[in-house]
Amino acid sequence: MMRGASGLAQRVWYGRSALSLALLPFSFLFAAVAAARRCAYRRGWLRSERLSVPVVIVGNLVAGGAGKTPLVLWLVEQLRARGWRPGILSRGYQGQNAAPSAVTPGADPAQVGDEPALLAARAGVPVWIGRRRVDAGRVLLAAHPDCNVLVCDDGLQHYALARDVEIAVEDERGHGNGRLLPAGPLREPASRRVDATVVNGGSRPGAYAMRLESAGFYRVHDGAAVPLEALRGMRLHAVAGIGNPERFFRQLAEMGLRVESHAFPDHHRYADADLRYPDCDAVLMTEKDAVKCRGFGRTDLVALRVEAVVDPALADLIETRLHGSAPA
Repeated sequence: MMRGASGLAQRVWYGRSALSLALLPFSFLFAAVAAARRCAYRRGWLRSERLSVPVVIVGNLVAGGAGKTPLVLWLVEQLRARGWRPGILSRGYQGQNAAPSAVTPGADPAQVGDEPALLAARAGVPVWIGRRRVDAGRVLLAAHPDCNVLVCDDGLQHYALARDVEIAVEDERGHGNGRLLPAGPLREPASRRVDATVVNGGSRPGAYAMRLESAGFYRVHDGAAVPLEALRGMRLHAVAGIGNPERFFRQLAEMGLRVESHAFPDHHRYADADLRYPDCDAVLMTEKDAVKCRGFGRTDLVALRVEAVVDPALADLIETRLHGSAPA
């Protein structure tokens, strides 16, 4: 089941749709505005500000999630293993904090956003959010002067923050119909150059491959592990409020679990009633969903932890750039 605008966007952007053709004039306008904005930054009419440490941007050319947050977690771990001391910046999508603020493990996603809440719970490094990521970066570095590299979760189009490495993440859906918003999923032209492209769950010449592997299930309310075998034979429902819900449902099927699936719009704010289903022993969900449901106190909510497995050559490329190659 697909709910809300997310389902409509899937049909318009990733299929053949008369509505996409009708929206083309608005795409041309969007393209003109985006090009003018890029030109303004390139010519210095709008100013990009550089922080005192290198910045790595992990973002999208397309709207909607494609696996940025697991890649950020992987990248942070790779940098730490190589002796770097990273911090994380994020906009805090749908969060209520516009000013720079720290995100701590257990932070309320309604205040800070679901992805920063997940990153703070998993990364083990400072996580700060702010509408102006330059300001958030400065405050983070003042609070944590040992940090010597910042990884920005999203922000490929946030040109106010100068960057040293740009990574664009996409999934097996690619660029959909190849059109710009709102007729297609592209935020910028597909020809827009970046330092590296990562494809989650697929492959493309010149891109780095990534896949998401299961790291086990756990109960949302207390974090206790739930064995896969304990779920077999249960009456299971699964929810996903992410950019590509079908990817999560396929992963459950590949693990041998039979579920009734319910897709919600990306970043959906769950109410307890959203997760009440008849003939249901457990509701499975992603970690991004789970951080928004911890307060429900229900024992039947179970989350799947995933780990990104990425071509290790990507970490080599990033470290080479951080050690002095020309910025993007």
